[in-house]
Formats: sequence, structure tokens, C-alpha cells
Amino acid sequence: MFPDDLMASARLLVADAEAKGVRIATAESCTGGLVAGLLTAVAGSSAVVERGFVTYSNRAKEEMLGVPGDLIADFGAVSEPVARFMAEGALRESHAHLAVSITGIAGPGGGTPMKPVGLVHFATARSNRAIRHEEHRFGDLGREAVRLEAVRVALRMLAEGL
Repeated sequence: MFPDDLMASARLLVADAEAKGVRIATAESCTGGLVAGLLTAVAGSSAVVERGFVTYSNRAKEEMLGVPGDLIADFGAVSEPVARFMAEGALRESHAHLAVSITGIAGPGGGTPMKPVGLVHFATARSNRAIRHEEHRFGDLGREAVRLEAVRVALRMLAEGL
């Protein structure tokens, strides 16, 4: 289902997280649960994956993760502040030690000159560390390619957060 390189990265991440006793939560918008799906494709991932939140709508971000509606109104759902709140909310609403969030514009529509197709914001939060944010502009690669690139970044950021 997933490309071989992503499966290999997921296996390594699950093994490393298990060895360190780290449980993971995901908060996904434009990837629609692909990160959680990839991690749970690994046998034995139940020792690591605590839960995943698919918060595609703004309302879901507010209700499930506690993202303030005025923050979304002020900065837009695809923004650094929202990505940070999503990661914090995933930690707060779970029993995980490490969370990743993804919010972006996969396309083909929805982009603007300020926020073009391919713009994705990521954040990781760890219970004992500060939140880390990254912004990527993948370009208009096509919906599937943007989403898969976002999964790659999320896996890397999770691995770096262990």
C-alpha cells in the first residue's frame, strides 16, 4: 500500500520508539490519517501508536484538539500557530509522549498566492520538550505526491523527536 522507503522508515521509527518507551499520537489534516495508517501497517505498532486524530475540518481541529477558533480565523488553518496547537492538543488529548501535526494544501485547488498548493505546516510536541515547527513548500506536485512528501517529513520529525 505504501512505498517501500516509507515502510522501511516506519519500521525503524516503530522499533526506535518501542525501545525508548515512547508512545506516538498524530494530528492530521491534509494527510487524512496517512501517517497513522503507515505506522499501524507495521506489525507490533500497537506498542507505540497511541492514537491518531484526523481533523480535516476547522471544527474538528477546534473540537478534538482544542485549537482556538479565533486562531484559525486570524491565521488560517494552514499556518504555524495552528500546527503548533494541533500538536499540543494531540498530546493533551492522548496518553502519548510525542505528537506530530500536519496541516496543508494538497491541491489541486485551495491555494492562494499567499498560501499556494503544496504549502504544508508541521509541528512535533514532546511532553518534556518545546514544540518544533517546519514549513515546507512542495509545489504543485499533484495531490498524492504532496501528501506522500508530507508523510515523509512527518516520519523524519517523529524520528528526530524520539
